[in-house]
Amino acid sequence: MTWQGRRSTKVLASASAATAYQRSWFADLRQRVADGEPFAIVNADAPQEIFRTMGIPYVVNQWWASVCAAKQRSADYLGLLRARGYPDDEEQYSALAFASSLDPEPAGAPWGGLPRPTIVLAELTGDSQRKIFELWHTEHGATFYALERSVNATAHPRWWEHIDDDWEHVVGTERLDLMTAELTSLIRFLETTTGRKFDETRFRQIMALINEQSEHNRAARDLIAATVPAPISITDSIPSVMIPQWHRGTEWARDAARQFRTEIEERVGGGLAACPSERIRLMWIGTGLWFNLGFYQHFQDTYGAVFVWSMYLGIAADGYIRRGPDPLRALAARFVPFPDLLHMPPWSSEWYAKEAIHSQIDGVVHLISGGDRGQYFITRALESAGVPVLEIDADNVDASTWDDQAMTAVVSKFIEDRAAPMAERRAQRVQGVQGVQRVQAAEGSTP
Repeated sequence: MTWQGRRSTKVLASASAATAYQRSWFADLRQRVADGEPFAIVNADAPQEIFRTMGIPYVVNQWWASVCAAKQRSADYLGLLRARGYPDDEEQYSALAFASSLDPEPAGAPWGGLPRPTIVLAELTGDSQRKIFELWHTEHGATFYALERSVNATAHPRWWEHIDDDWEHVVGTERLDLMTAELTSLIRFLETTTGRKFDETRFRQIMALINEQSEHNRAARDLIAATVPAPISITDSIPSVMIPQWHRGTEWARDAARQFRTEIEERVGGGLAACPSERIRLMWIGTGLWFNLGFYQHFQDTYGAVFVWSMYLGIAADGYIRRGPDPLRALAARFVPFPDLLHMPPWSSEWYAKEAIHSQIDGVVHLISGGDRGQYFITRALESAGVPVLEIDADNVDASTWDDQAMTAVVSKFIEDRAAPMAERRAQRVQGVQGVQRVQAAEGSTP
């Protein structure tokens, strides 16, 4: 019998609305592809805005992996990889969509199944990415378009304070020159192979909509960070943020982000909390545990320990806004440093520490796996900032790497031994500050 993960409970209308929209959108996409339109599969850190501008339907590789994992199909699909002689224990998050394409009974796939792509796109962040995407060509004849991965020899300190507008300096001219040229070539390739035209006016509108969407996410992130007890947990923020991210550049995505922000404001104004008895604030670093999203809420119910932060809202707030007169270069500035911001120290490590302090975090659970980069430095930066960290080793879509009972016990012990004492010290500091403020207010009101 296949192990079934715990279901999560959502409270936001924006989270439910986003999920409903995604189902409707995917059904429409399947019909468009069936009618003969070109179809692309792209990685999460790819310049999806170009496909949006040209009206080319696409699916994000990792989103489809999350659907397969949530529907408990990962073991079946990874088994198909193994049967073909391909690795089933490396880069599962990136390989699962391809694995699902090998299903001999596609009618039983989640949501009706993923259509066969005509184009696949990935940045070469490692040798495995090239091999995975080449298999789409080998097995299904899809054209693989690869983008180069560049690395900056220096990091810009506190990049999040400058990257919105001063991205040329933060990212570096040479890296931007290379990627702008590659994006120009991608546009030419898509125009040639699909017959569709790139409209710069439309592209500028898309870039402006994304900036608006990101501003709403930033406001929501800041409000959640400042509010104790937190108005929501990550079981609501992840779908409310990430589904619109896959549609960024549309009015729907912008409006969904605004709805999410408004709901947060209303809950804060009404004193509504994810856990009214919140005692401990937790941070989840790593990709979502898609096959077991209810795992997060177990600790909320047991300890009053709420996962208030995930990278999805954090990076949506700090990582996407790019302003400037040249929209294609601005897109390069969004796309080029993205892996650095999440994985490459000190870009990533300093940012995670900043986010932990900003969100009043008492403990961090850091999901790592064999392919993770920079994990040691991220943990060290957080511990140096006074925030305790628990590293757990598992894959976020492969349930075979997960021992639910053992993981629950490990996180529980971490909460009891390290996060709870941290929360007590935080509460004492807050009480001390409030006491000083009351005294100052009383003295100021004395005639």
